[in-house]
Amino acid sequence: MESPGTNIRQPVTSSGVFGLLLTGLLISSASYGQGSSTTHLASPLLAAASTVTAATATATPQQVVDAQAKEQAVAIQAQQQINELDDKTREMVSEYRRLLEQTEELEIYNEQLVRLTRSQEKEIINFDGELTDLESTRRQLIPWMQHMISTLNEVIAADIPFLPKERNLRLQELKDVMERADVSVADKYRRILEAYQIESEYGHTIEAYQGEITLDGDVRTVDFLRFGRVGLYYLSLDGKRLGMWDKESRQMIVLGDNFREPLDKAIRVARKQMPPDLLKLPVQAPSRGSNDV
Repeated sequence: MESPGTNIRQPVTSSGVFGLLLTGLLISSASYGQGSSTTHLASPLLAAASTVTAATATATPQQVVDAQAKEQAVAIQAQQQINELDDKTREMVSEYRRLLEQTEELEIYNEQLVRLTRSQEKEIINFDGELTDLESTRRQLIPWMQHMISTLNEVIAADIPFLPKERNLRLQELKDVMERADVSVADKYRRILEAYQIESEYGHTIEAYQGEITLDGDVRTVDFLRFGRVGLYYLSLDGKRLGMWDKESRQMIVLGDNFREPLDKAIRVARKQMPPDLLKLPVQAPSRGSNDV
């Protein structure tokens, strides 16, 4: 089976030349008597046939074979070029399809990005609204926090004077932190609530600690007992002097010796040196208008 595109011409033989001559004669005979133009048509065919006959007569068999081989080589080269072009065409079609698939994927991805962008724009609008509300809340919260600190100051000033240095230091730290720009509003509010929580716990706990007190003009170290927010007592280290805070006069008053043993026992219980027990200590009734946390 011959390859596509391969068309090998056969050499002209003497029979082929005879056919050409016969065809020319027939054309000339059929056209006789119909004008000089038809007679001229047969003349070139006779001339061509004469030329081919002369060329065939002069060509050797080897030359004919070489001519055929040359034509076959040209046909093979042409077929190779066609095959190469066909491969390139297939590659281009494959690349085109791949690019189409990528284009479809990019279109889907772009549509998804558009939806995400619209969703983010809505979130930004909502976030801006929340920021506006937060700023309004912040403006309202700062005066409220200052009011809370002022109230805490009043409570400490009106309360029994236990742990005065610790409580006043905590109060001053709150005032200082309100002036700091590097502390967030939330952190400021948290610290104020912690201070309120500590003050609240003082109301239902007992505590024993050492501190200084002025007795007869002398500063002495004594054991203090805080009984909730109800009473504040002291007992000298030698056990000879004892007293309690008087809310009416807002000063320490002396207690009788009959309270020495119960007070010493209460101090031991507060320090967890003894198990809890019934304690007999003088307690003042709360005054009207007293503040509590």
